[in-house]
Amino acid sequence: MATDSSGCNEEHDFSKRFYAIMYTIILLPGLVGNSLALWVFYEYMKETKRAVIFMINLAIADLAQILSLPLRIFYYLSESWHLGKEICMLCFYLKYVNMYASIFFLVCISVRRFLFLMYPFRFSDAKRIYDVYICIAGWIVVCIGCLPFPLLRLTSNETEASNKCFVDLPVKVVDGATSIAMVTLSELVGFVTPLLIILFCTWKTALSLRENSSVSQDLGEKQKALKMILTCAVVFLVCFAPYHISFPLDYFVKAHKIQDCYARKVISIFHTVALSLASLNSCVDPVIYYFITDEFRRRLSRQDLQDSIQLHNKYFGHPNGLDQNIGVGCVVENPGDIPINGIT
Repeated sequence: MATDSSGCNEEHDFSKRFYAIMYTIILLPGLVGNSLALWVFYEYMKETKRAVIFMINLAIADLAQILSLPLRIFYYLSESWHLGKEICMLCFYLKYVNMYASIFFLVCISVRRFLFLMYPFRFSDAKRIYDVYICIAGWIVVCIGCLPFPLLRLTSNETEASNKCFVDLPVKVVDGATSIAMVTLSELVGFVTPLLIILFCTWKTALSLRENSSVSQDLGEKQKALKMILTCAVVFLVCFAPYHISFPLDYFVKAHKIQDCYARKVISIFHTVALSLASLNSCVDPVIYYFITDEFRRRLSRQDLQDSIQLHNKYFGHPNGLDQNIGVGCVVENPGDIPINGIT
């Protein structure tokens, strides 16, 4: 029995080391990439009223998760928490809020791109404020839906959890029926339903490419839309599917429903890698913006950066603000109603 216990403890130590390494790798690229994405999308928001609002919120969710990583890295290296239980629970809670917010906004981006492509006349007059309302509602639902995660980790044993946080937080014992109900609801609402929506948008967009009536320009827009939606689906599957497979198993391990040491070790390794992949999403999203969005690449081009700086100086140097005829690369009469490249 001593050997088994030692083996399980060693596996627990492996998880901490792996988290520290992965979060360190993710930290700098994620911080730079999402900060740059927010700058680009803020500038781009002046030119279109479409899915850019969802992309801004996705970048905010990713950046919020990135900003919590230094505390996690410090804890996993020192194996001791000295910032108080409240900050620990807040950081633990925000991890899941940001993850499910990312899932929500990936779905919104896919659906919005699909709707504008398939029903352009019906949604061409959609106002930006509607996207803002959707984002606010999404944040509220996600924040409420993620409350069980910290609540299940609260414990009355202050001695046991005073200097522990994150992976070391104990789990409250809940009866079997309640546990299964909570896990099932979490999986259905937080993963299965969003996955089905993204796959449906991908499938319908792919089918539209086979229509013989499509003109060449329309075909090009459909290909761009499929590229964006398909990329969201791939990121969704790679980053979030492993976690949602390991989540119920890890919960039953932490709730001591699974006692076999070898099974606990395998599940621990799987969950550690899966949770790291979920965090990797914060680092991958800016790369996606660059490769699937023509506008994002244009904004980061050397010439466009110079034009943006000159335009910025001229704007603040002009008493009446930005003249209507000044543009970066082109002049657009009513830019809010024109689909631009891959973000529409």
